Amino acid sequence: MDWLTSYLLIFAAEIGDKSQLVCMALAIRYRALPVAVGAILAFLVLNTLAVVFGSAIANWIPELAIYLVVSAMFLLFGFHALLSQEDGESEEETETEALDETDLAFKSKQHIILSTFALIAVAEFADKTQLAVVGLSSHSSPLSVWIGSTLALITTSIMAVWAGKTILQRFPIALLHRFSGALFIILALFAAYSAFQLL
Repeated sequence: MDWLTSYLLIFAAEIGDKSQLVCMALAIRYRALPVAVGAILAFLVLNTLAVVFGSAIANWIPELAIYLVVSAMFLLFGFHALLSQEDGESEEETETEALDETDLAFKSKQHIILSTFALIAVAEFADKTQLAVVGLSSHSSPLSVWIGSTLALITTSIMAVWAGKTILQRFPIALLHRFSGALFIILALFAAYSAFQLL
C-alpha cells in the first residue's frame, strides 16, 4: 500500500501547485497532447532522480540559482503569451493545409514537448513535492513511492491540461492569451521574491 499512500499524499500536495498552473497555461495556447507528454516526461525524470539520489538532489544546485532560472523562464513565456497575436487560424487547420508543412508541425510538437519539459523540470526541481518523494522513499519501498508519486503527478498534470483545453476554452482566445501571460508573470514574480528572500 506504499504506492497508494504516496499517490494520495503527492496528489493532495500538487493540487493548485505551480506545475499544474504551468500545464494549464500551456494547454490554453498549445495542443494538449504535447503539453501532457512534456509534463509526464519531466515528472518521470524528477521522480527517478528523487528516489535514486534521495535528499542529496536538493544540494546539487543552489536554491537561489533555481529560483532565478525559474523566474526568468516564466517571464519569457509570460511576455511571449502577452505579445503573441492570434491570427484566427487553429493549429490543427494549419497542419493540414499542405504536405510540406508536416515537418514544421512535427518540429512544433517537439518544441512544445521540450518547452513543457524544461519549464516543469526547472520549476519542480527541489520543490516540496519532490522533497516529499525523497522523504517517502527514505523509509518506504522506493519503487512503490516512485509508482505512486509519478501516477499522482501525471494525474494532476492531465487534470490541468484538460482544464486548459475545456473549461477555459469557453473564453475568447485573446483573453486566454492575456490570462496565460499574466499567470506566467505572477509565477515569475513569486519565484523572484523567493530568490530575494534567500539573499
